[in-house]
Amino acid sequence: MPTYSSLQPHARDSLELASLASSSPGRRSSVSTTTSRSGIGSSRKLSLDEDDPLDERNPAANGRHGRTFSMSSAFDFQSNLYPLSATNGNGYAPVGHTPITPSAVPTDLGGGSLEKHKTLTYLNGLSLVVGLIIGSGIFSSPSQVNVNAGSPGASLLVWVIAGLLAWTGATSFAELGGAIPLNGGAQIYLSKIFGELFGFLFTWCAVMVLKPGSTAIISIIMGEYLVRAIIGAEAENVNGWINKIVALVGLFSVTLLNCVSTRLGAKMGDMFMFLKFIALLGVTVTGIVVAITGFSASGKANQDWKTNGWFEGTNTSASSWAVALYAGLWAFDGWDNTSYVVGEFRNPSRDLPRVIHTAMPLVILSYILANVAYFFVLPLTVLNSSNTVAVLFGNKVFGPIGSLILALIVSASCFGALNATTFTTGRLVYAAGKEGYLPALFGKIGVGITREPRLGARNNLSKRLARWFGDQETGLFFTPVNAMLLNMVLTSVYIAVGEFDTLVTFYGVAGYTFYFLTVLGLIVLRVKEPNLERPYKTWITTPIIFCCVSLFLLSRAVFAQPMQTLIVIAFILTGVPLYYWRIYGRDKVVVKRVRSGERRWWQFWKMFQRS
Repeated sequence: MPTYSSLQPHARDSLELASLASSSPGRRSSVSTTTSRSGIGSSRKLSLDEDDPLDERNPAANGRHGRTFSMSSAFDFQSNLYPLSATNGNGYAPVGHTPITPSAVPTDLGGGSLEKHKTLTYLNGLSLVVGLIIGSGIFSSPSQVNVNAGSPGASLLVWVIAGLLAWTGATSFAELGGAIPLNGGAQIYLSKIFGELFGFLFTWCAVMVLKPGSTAIISIIMGEYLVRAIIGAEAENVNGWINKIVALVGLFSVTLLNCVSTRLGAKMGDMFMFLKFIALLGVTVTGIVVAITGFSASGKANQDWKTNGWFEGTNTSASSWAVALYAGLWAFDGWDNTSYVVGEFRNPSRDLPRVIHTAMPLVILSYILANVAYFFVLPLTVLNSSNTVAVLFGNKVFGPIGSLILALIVSASCFGALNATTFTTGRLVYAAGKEGYLPALFGKIGVGITREPRLGARNNLSKRLARWFGDQETGLFFTPVNAMLLNMVLTSVYIAVGEFDTLVTFYGVAGYTFYFLTVLGLIVLRVKEPNLERPYKTWITTPIIFCCVSLFLLSRAVFAQPMQTLIVIAFILTGVPLYYWRIYGRDKVVVKRVRSGERRWWQFWKMFQRS
């Protein structure tokens, strides 16, 4: 069976969308879009007629290229689940249905589409995953794993297990991304498999709490380390608002740079990814050299790793191991990052699995080696009590200059993670705006752009800027600017508030609930749609293992903090009435437009015109 790369370039988008639809020609019956609610549920654009995967003029419709599609009537990708349309053109309708508005009538649901301008490569995807996973945790506070595991050897074992479990989730998302190659991640997977309500609830939690909250944590840690690098040890006594102001400046800068172009954001991610690997490699080599030579710039070299057994003091409590595993999984969070931008990959069927199976082993290996280096240089009591491990590591080996260098490295690592989460969260909000979950304003591209981008530039300066910083086909600011600005505003609120204790519980309950449901959806999809085209297919044991671990972590959160868990559940459930309000409003607007022929209130004469 040929892969995407063997198909004609002009048909690639249609073929990717065709993997979401059944090949049964009988389903192309004419449906009244004014009376059928299923025909108006999506605000994604209907493409040109030739791009319709169920149109007989499209090669994807009759399988001329040898692709196989499911014929199942029990569970098919039809509009009653999640109407999905292409992304270039006027009007909006589910795949396989005719547009509900004339092609000559402009709409205000945002022009252009990121999915139509595929720019991301394998390296860009790798930097998105690595960039967000490797943030501040491995440099600052691996103590949660060490304390609860009880010994260096046990903590290393926890890091390996946590990494492998995160890997199972990442490979599951890779399969879903290949089968449903569109931006949005869990939002679109849940919507297609379980219905729009589940996708909306994920969007509600992710956009309002999970993404801006985690981004705020990264920003504040970046600010703290940058302030520490500038003013030294006195940083612990400075006003907390200084750290917050630095965090806000970093957030605004990253948002601006990502608004300029996809290319600039991706290139920044690539640069910071290499910086992080170089930093971790430097920490590892330094630790090995210190272990061999016994060199230390301040005090005697650490001898704990020689005199004490590596598994001495290992904790035997199952609950302690659960906490250690939870902390390790938190440090590996970010493995789902590429799922939000699948639609922008040039070759998602090839690159998505490669990204996951390169990034995860590299990160796991880097984490293990960095922790071994820490054990070589610092006493276990220091490791278990400090939240600035990397700075202490640098000071122990190189003195004050080492502390400065490591503080700058941690700050830069956080800036790279901030870039990765801003890049992908913007795509999540953009996809939600396209589907009508959020106001259509957030589903638009650029600043005031309502149609496809203009290829020309107005003056020489614009041409130079577009050539240096812009995307090849679309130039400058062909990005989800409004979506990223919304994330920036929400993140700024979290930074200003600065209380993150409840956020950890929220992440544990809400985050892993949706992780569980999404990966469970992969299993459901295997049963209901066995013939669905899957460019990448993982072992069935992989999602099963991840689902079991997710349930274990959820049960721990429920029993450990029942009141906070109830608050999280209540917040999730508040999204249900919002869902019906948004979807009812979205579909009502569409019906009104169809019935009025896009007539405005003052165009009273159109009511007498025949359609």
